Amino acid sequence: MKTMRSALVVGATGLVGSSLVKLLCESEEYAAVNVLSRRPLDFTHPKLVVKLCEFDQIADKDIEFAHEVFCCLGTTMKKAGSKQQFEKVDFEYPLTIAAIAKNRGVGHFIVISAMGANEKALAYYSQVKGKLEAELIKMDFPRLSIVRPSLITGDRQEFRLGETIGDKVLKVLNPILVGPLKKMHSIPATQIALAMKVIALHGKKQKVAIYLSDEMLEMQMPIIEEKEALEEEEVSFNWDKYKEEVLSPVGIEDEEVNRKNENPNNRE
Repeated sequence: MKTMRSALVVGATGLVGSSLVKLLCESEEYAAVNVLSRRPLDFTHPKLVVKLCEFDQIADKDIEFAHEVFCCLGTTMKKAGSKQQFEKVDFEYPLTIAAIAKNRGVGHFIVISAMGANEKALAYYSQVKGKLEAELIKMDFPRLSIVRPSLITGDRQEFRLGETIGDKVLKVLNPILVGPLKKMHSIPATQIALAMKVIALHGKKQKVAIYLSDEMLEMQMPIIEEKEALEEEEVSFNWDKYKEEVLSPVGIEDEEVNRKNENPNNRE
């Protein structure tokens, strides 16, 4: 019997987050999908509960227990407008949410970071992502899964010149990025969402696990329906009916033979 799970998604209006919410709502494994968001979603579903809040004012009461917390928060320097605002979205908010989730007993925190995340990196963006990873590891979750995609592709609501150019360049380079370079492959947001679901349900059981683009590109939900169908058939097999239909006639025949043997007058 499947365990019906609950999920909390933060950053559900972004490219990956919006895909992930739809995927989880349509999944048989999840009975409840909760979302923390600054603005309403364009998507509705009977399993979906959206709580509107300002992340600057987030409190313990805003986060309920969930089997997994999926943190998809992220912005760009251009959109944030300053380093201070950028760090709020990509560093401070995820840490605050993680701390509350840990206190609520959440056993698995899944976060989107970035390829090249490193506190000592030359690029400021990579430094912040590396700092976030380091602080999350210190929180000592039972399971922490860090997703490090390369360039994320998909239909964005806003135009991003750098990512548009990068997407076109990587479309040409992807076929020749093999071996160790495969981790630089661009990856669709829908595939990252699917990978995060696979990680939640069937991912590595180690305390801290890191997933790069090349690994996530290969991820699919395992095919287990056939096995489950066989197990259900075994459980539902009606032995009483089987005895009535198969065993009873044999039993009656044997009883009649025995009766004739016991009474010589009945023999032909």
